[in-house]
Amino acid sequence: QVQLVESGGGLVQAGGSLRLSCAASGSTSGFVAMGWYRQAPGKQRELVAIINRGSITNYLDSVKGRFTISRDNAKNTVYLQMNSLRPEDTAVYYCNVVMTLNNYWGQGTQVTVSS
Repeated sequence: QVQLVESGGGLVQAGGSLRLSCAASGSTSGFVAMGWYRQAPGKQRELVAIINRGSITNYLDSVKGRFTISRDNAKNTVYLQMNSLRPEDTAVYYCNVVMTLNNYWGQGTQVTVSS
């Protein structure tokens, strides 16, 4: 069983930065991919960034060049560095870990970007 706890959300002005962290308890050594999703009010949840076992990353077009996903295997943590934040980035951000047989989600962390 894997539990994920996100942190690092908050209120920031447009143009500012935040770093989200997702700490996993339990072994994620066999993970397939780790990712960050977000859901804004009235919208569907969307994939923001993902990293696979080979450290290949992929990003939502609107965040390319501004967001960076990374992972620290020793700390069992995945990060999302968000720079040049825009009001349209406002959402609840969720961490996701895909294992061979299971899919795990964190509880979400609110990111609010003021204009």
